[in-house]
Amino acid sequence: MSGVPTRIGRYTVARELGSGGMGEVFLAYTPAGDPVAVKVIRNDKLDPLTRARFEKEALIARTVIGTNRVARFLDADPYADRPWLAMEYVAGRTLLACVDSSGVLPLPLVASLGALLAEGLAAVHSAGLLHRDLKPQNVILGDDGPMIIDFGLGAFMDASQETLSHSGMIIGTVRCMPPEQAGGHPQVSPAADVYALGTVLLYAAARHYPYDGSRWEAIAAQVTNPEIAPDLSGVPAPLVPLLEAMLAHAPEERPTLQAVSDACAEILSASEVTPAAARLALIAHTTGGQAPSSSDDPLTASFEKVIQEQADHIEDGEPVSPLDDPARLSQAEADGPDPEPVEPEALVPDPAPGSGRRNAPPNAGAARGRPPASKRIADELRELYAADPVL
Repeated sequence: MSGVPTRIGRYTVARELGSGGMGEVFLAYTPAGDPVAVKVIRNDKLDPLTRARFEKEALIARTVIGTNRVARFLDADPYADRPWLAMEYVAGRTLLACVDSSGVLPLPLVASLGALLAEGLAAVHSAGLLHRDLKPQNVILGDDGPMIIDFGLGAFMDASQETLSHSGMIIGTVRCMPPEQAGGHPQVSPAADVYALGTVLLYAAARHYPYDGSRWEAIAAQVTNPEIAPDLSGVPAPLVPLLEAMLAHAPEERPTLQAVSDACAEILSASEVTPAAARLALIAHTTGGQAPSSSDDPLTASFEKVIQEQADHIEDGEPVSPLDDPARLSQAEADGPDPEPVEPEALVPDPAPGSGRRNAPPNAGAARGRPPASKRIADELRELYAADPVL
């Protein structure tokens, strides 16, 4: 454990899981012994405005509900010497590792993957957030199906030229960036995540990206050139129209996530496979019929003692999460801008006539007085049942 911290926030660190362009990721445990994944952010990603924006996005990220496809955002400390965020630990292989070792997925399984991930992204968008860095490395294939990880890092993913220049991160990222993001325009819309999802499905179906090259600058030049069409070689014919639409150069020409889900459902129907059966087949195919390796490594008595000692050191009256510290909230309000607004019509389909449903306001986060997502969903369900007793 040389070089590995013993504690991050209230979490006791067991071992390093990996590192990348954003920082290091560690397997850690709560005081009660639950495993979590804690990501510590690189120092060169920090400035006061980014810290403040990270805090605001983290507060909103905690309200994301309604999906089993996104690793839950648990906690964060934007104002630590090195900011960190804690996410639900998801055991399994990344989509990148799975395809590279076992080959491309059959068409029905790609369609299932697309439908499930579209549901997850829709929940993120409904909270007024974007992922901004979806790629095969950020999709974990475990015994419950595909899960999106690294959600909650949106504050760090503005694609300025400075961000693009970080070697080691960008070769894996710029291949999945939409033209507007790769071109240095940070104010992206939900269509950016639709594009990124298209690159994920392309990799699952054909094991390559829409654009490639030996240097990130060459890849970015292709991505941002509307005259260069994405490479869809090797993609099964029924999937080509959907990927062409998702990888459209102009954001407004890309389909909504609901349209992506509908197209994937049509592919499954044509394959005579139900969505539930396709999900089970996807799990069996990507896990080899076995549960993936879990975080539940046997904990030695000495490590259990460390967890207990760390728990005992948490002072009475200390906020459960740094995000709940009133002083931090005041600092965020004073120091930083709100996350960029997300167009509401891009997030929620128009309500059906007479349904009684209302579109949620854009980017109405917890830090701005928005009721918790759970209450908003509950109120909407009550309204639906009141409007239509047969539901």
